[in-house]
Amino acid sequence: MNRSLRLSLLALLALAPAVQAADLLVDNVNGYTLDSHGKLQHFQALLVDQGKVVATGDSADLAKRADGAKVLDGHGKTMLPGLIDAHGHIMDLGYALNSVDLTGTTSLDEALARIKAYAKAHPDAKWIVGNGWNQVIWKLGRFPTAKELDSVVADRPVWMSRVDGHAGWANTAAIRLSGATKATKDTREGRIDRDADGNPAGVFIDGAMDMVNSKMPAPTPQEAATALDSALAELASVGLTGVDDPGISLSTYKLYRQYADAHKLTTRIYALIHGTGDDFDEISKDGPLIGYGNDFLTVRAVKLYADGALGSRGAAMLKPYSDDPHNSGLLFHKPADLTAQISKALGKGYQVGIHAIGDAANREVLDAYAAAYKIHPEGIKLRNRVEHAQIVSLQDIPRFVPLHLIASMQPTHATSDMNMAEDRIGHQRIAGAYAWRRFLKQGTVVAGGSDFPVESPNPFFGLYSAVTREDHQGQPPGGWYPDQDMTLTEALRAFTLDAAYAGHSEKTLGTLEPGKWADFILIDHDVIKDPASKIWNTKVLQTWVGGRQVYAARD
Repeated sequence: MNRSLRLSLLALLALAPAVQAADLLVDNVNGYTLDSHGKLQHFQALLVDQGKVVATGDSADLAKRADGAKVLDGHGKTMLPGLIDAHGHIMDLGYALNSVDLTGTTSLDEALARIKAYAKAHPDAKWIVGNGWNQVIWKLGRFPTAKELDSVVADRPVWMSRVDGHAGWANTAAIRLSGATKATKDTREGRIDRDADGNPAGVFIDGAMDMVNSKMPAPTPQEAATALDSALAELASVGLTGVDDPGISLSTYKLYRQYADAHKLTTRIYALIHGTGDDFDEISKDGPLIGYGNDFLTVRAVKLYADGALGSRGAAMLKPYSDDPHNSGLLFHKPADLTAQISKALGKGYQVGIHAIGDAANREVLDAYAAAYKIHPEGIKLRNRVEHAQIVSLQDIPRFVPLHLIASMQPTHATSDMNMAEDRIGHQRIAGAYAWRRFLKQGTVVAGGSDFPVESPNPFFGLYSAVTREDHQGQPPGGWYPDQDMTLTEALRAFTLDAAYAGHSEKTLGTLEPGKWADFILIDHDVIKDPASKIWNTKVLQTWVGGRQVYAARD
């Protein structure tokens, strides 16, 4: 072969498309993914190699490129990218799955019956612990009391976390252990509900909960592992392939690393360290942990708190509550203190996410970010977040844009809170509450989450709430303040691409584009084309993370 002919052949080979290896072909699917611009794409097959997407496209075309690959028949089922929850408490979910569950109780009597039954079934438990109560649903018009708990369990301490995690309900035995008395004063961070004589009545709000929490025995390593196993199994079953876990401790950090080292994580975890204290100092001493264990664990952010929650009237409001005119909620920090905490995290290269529910808390957070950026101008590039951004003054919503802040919001909070939110804050302030459309319209990234176990971890509940703003019975018809709803594509983006963006991982997660991890789910119906009323009842059939199956529904 002469030299010129050989060069011509080499040139033609260089122009020919490269044939990529593949070890898995998922064929015969009704596939949907967003592209990097957020546009919805449809496909029939997915080609995977070494856990990453090689291509999506036509079945016949990809079959030609799948020589030797394992073939999975999708039987025409709908495929979506794995969903990502941008705000969920993994260990809390695990512990909740192994304790008294008061979620869904419609009366005080029903809740007491569950607690009594659990205590009877666990006679050796030193504490009876649970979560999920909501006095609004019970229509009590007040908080429950210690005496009411005593009526079912009096021989050992009982401690029940409210559904929002910002209040706890104790029996008399738990109150005695806490040391709280009539003389105990409320603090800036928390308060104690009291009876007519000023004695602790049974409910501790926000920072006051530490008085009881500090007396509880720490979970054993086995209990922690059991909780994590339970949580991971639950997350896989509802199609969550990624979770941003806000507020982990040093012990949880170590446990996550152990699981990552042992290849036991089945959900990718983006963890935010709780506060900037001793745990942060220890975890951050070697800098952010990014993409550990094949991108199963990243720890490069910090979670701070500005206020409490709306249901327990701990959310900090600019003006008093409409249904409690002597109460404006709890603002946890002085502005300078919050700015200092943000600055410490930014100075070490950590993203910051701050819990802010009320309009006063959100304003303080915006002010604190602005002040911290003057100290660390480079910190504005870290994709800092406001967790919840639940009730924001209309004049403050535009401030998210120049501060480059992500609104990490939970759609199910709107449909869970609509039974009391307007009673709490009135018609005028509701205009800036659960205002997804206002944020999207101005170009703010909205990262979708649930705040589980406050809400169900099922992301299809969140997608449904985002699109319909109705409860599961279709109430109110047409949605609660429907002018703030999302389109289904926007909602899907919030729980995929934009949730990935909030965790600095949009280049590897969030869509089924070539080069990204093959995190995907198969579900039981076409959620894109079917009526929106069916979204919440979607069943996950299979969950795959990195090209590996981690869940299969039972037939």
